[in-house]
Amino acid sequence: MSTVTVTRKQIARLNLSANSRHRADPSELLGLDSRGIQSILDVISSGLRWSSASRFLHVSGLTQMELADYLGVTPRTLARRKEMGSLNQYESERIFRLAEIYDAALHLFDGEKTDAREWLLSPVRGLNDKRPIDYARNDFGAREVRSLIGRLEHGVFS
Repeated sequence: MSTVTVTRKQIARLNLSANSRHRADPSELLGLDSRGIQSILDVISSGLRWSSASRFLHVSGLTQMELADYLGVTPRTLARRKEMGSLNQYESERIFRLAEIYDAALHLFDGEKTDAREWLLSPVRGLNDKRPIDYARNDFGAREVRSLIGRLEHGVFS
């Protein structure tokens, strides 16, 4: 029987405990009142307020530059959104998707924010050595990231 050494960047530390920490709702990470799917859809359609984006940056530890890159906008465009006080519909949908992925990564790492952020920003073997944050730029990629997180949570090495 051989021993295999696995680093945190290769495979996430698995959270296999039955009594894991409470999972935050992505709407909580954005400071939204989560009254249901319709209210979330309404917020996305009308544009997420900058205060929600700012809250997410604070909670996740991501920088404005990392958020701009994820949203596919220039830092100056993001600064204009801040001045205007809200994101557009497209950006709002993407940041909500990122909040969902971050929430799942946070759960995977048992609430360790630094580990979840590091995992999102590091190449992952199960995603063809791409960063989860890059993979999750569209809905299909985000599903793949969520699927990988689910496999890791259940001990399926990918």
